[in-house]
Amino acid sequence: MIARAAFAVAFALACAQAQSAVIAQVISPVSVVIQDGATRRVAMLPGKPVYYCGLDAFVDWASPLIGQPVRSSRDAGITVSIDGRDVALDDLFIDRGWLQPPVLDEGAQVALAERRGGWACSRAVVPFELLHTNVDPKILAGIALNESNYRGRAWPWTLNVAGQGYFFKSREEAYKAIESLLARDRCDFDVGLMQVNWCYHGKRFASAWAALAPATNVAAAEAILTENFARTDSVAKAVAYYHSANPTPGRAYLARFAQHLSMIEAGL
Repeated sequence: MIARAAFAVAFALACAQAQSAVIAQVISPVSVVIQDGATRRVAMLPGKPVYYCGLDAFVDWASPLIGQPVRSSRDAGITVSIDGRDVALDDLFIDRGWLQPPVLDEGAQVALAERRGGWACSRAVVPFELLHTNVDPKILAGIALNESNYRGRAWPWTLNVAGQGYFFKSREEAYKAIESLLARDRCDFDVGLMQVNWCYHGKRFASAWAALAPATNVAAAEAILTENFARTDSVAKAVAYYHSANPTPGRAYLARFAQHLSMIEAGL
């Protein structure tokens, strides 16, 4: 925000007499050339480029922005009009999956978990490398592939209701489904990337909406795994117990996890 505001002030002062400033070139997700009359300046956006699909993929996506008018404000930074509303340029890049902000807020988490833009080409473990706190991200990724696997990747808007899996297009759709279940006093469902069971662990979340947030969902899973490990002193049992302490389903679950972990370590 400080970097955004600092550039916005300088940009506004430089363009005070201008009729219109436009995007002349998009160099990368963190550097954009702004043209004001005969003057060109490079706007540096805070964060890290998401290059898993390569720079060319980003440049192709960004090409419609060339020539688009931009505005500046202290709060929003450099903005461009998208569908009739002003959107901060860095927020646009984050939302579309081409920029990783300094702090991975919920908007950035959604882009990451939905594998938008450059995240689409990242390995299965990458979201968990960014979201984890105290559990090996490969273990989290392996469990997530057991739990919410959709086309080879963990999907954040997944529910399992009484053994039946449902994949929703958006967080909003998944949330509506949870609200409908709760309105009928049901708790026999699992939520999100890590499929946290609501009957047993719903109390770990501030709300059903919060439970769907990728980082919050992963944090709950980490807490459960940590508790399982403390109780069993075994990583294998901690993983098996994540699904069931009953030996038979636990062993089958652990076998699937081992397969996924092997694929992850091979570069999935």
